[in-house]
Amino acid sequence: MVGSTVLVAGATGDLGGRITRALAERGALVRALVRHDASASAGQRVSELGADVVLADVSDVASVAAASRGVDCVVSALNGLRNVILDRHSVLLDAAVAMGTPRFISSDYSADFATPPPGGNRNLDLRREFMGRADRAPISVTTILNGAFMDLLGAEMIIQPRLRRVLSWGSADQPLNSTTKDDVAAYPAAAALDTTTPRILRVAGDTLSVRDLAQTLTRTTGHHYRPLRAGSIRSLGILIGLVKVLAPEPGAVFPAWQGMQYTRDMFSGRVRLAPLDNDRFPDVTFMSVLDTFAGVSLPLAVT
Repeated sequence: MVGSTVLVAGATGDLGGRITRALAERGALVRALVRHDASASAGQRVSELGADVVLADVSDVASVAAASRGVDCVVSALNGLRNVILDRHSVLLDAAVAMGTPRFISSDYSADFATPPPGGNRNLDLRREFMGRADRAPISVTTILNGAFMDLLGAEMIIQPRLRRVLSWGSADQPLNSTTKDDVAAYPAAAALDTTTPRILRVAGDTLSVRDLAQTLTRTTGHHYRPLRAGSIRSLGILIGLVKVLAPEPGAVFPAWQGMQYTRDMFSGRVRLAPLDNDRFPDVTFMSVLDTFAGVSLPLAVT
């Protein structure tokens, strides 16, 4: 509800900043949880988004609890590996419980991480593990799932503008969920002010196959795009294993092989979101792929 106090963890990041802005625009009283060692400029940027900055030792439950006093909901946009998704999130969750905070929105914002078999996708495995931890806590927890970030389809994922192709692994007709970052941010901002959210909410700005996506890009860019089958899902799995050996990058949040794991799971269909909860908040509207790429030159119209 308007006037609720919401604590945002990860407000200095890209998605966290968008969530902070969206909350402020909805009339929430926003507190941004910022590390003691954060730069002054980071705090200033968060303040300009409409939040009050509260400093805390993010590894200490008592310190985070003090920053959480009187909060109606905690929204996390933290991202990282085990030390963040499990350790820092557990501190945040324990602090919320200690202060009697009624609601917690975890930093998931992904495809359906509960459906792939364990061990096949590191980052989704971490979210699944924290979900088990959160389900045991005496607090109302909400997970928001949104598929891939639509903004990254052409920058880091399957759209190949120089070739004017859209890559597929397996079937070019497999539906893929994607949502823009701004729409992803708007949804938890609305959910944070709703006291009746269920355990899991699923949204997608658009659900298109590679074939559909190629046709949409052809209409919006003025260039002819076609699907390009890169291989089977099984061959992608083999490639992932090779890349993990040749370029392991163990400390990276998104090494090349992690993105490939996500792509494999999307094309397998097992992380597809259904049913969708797009209509839960009528004032949250979603950008489609057609809307997002209409008139965009970027790398999409490279000649």
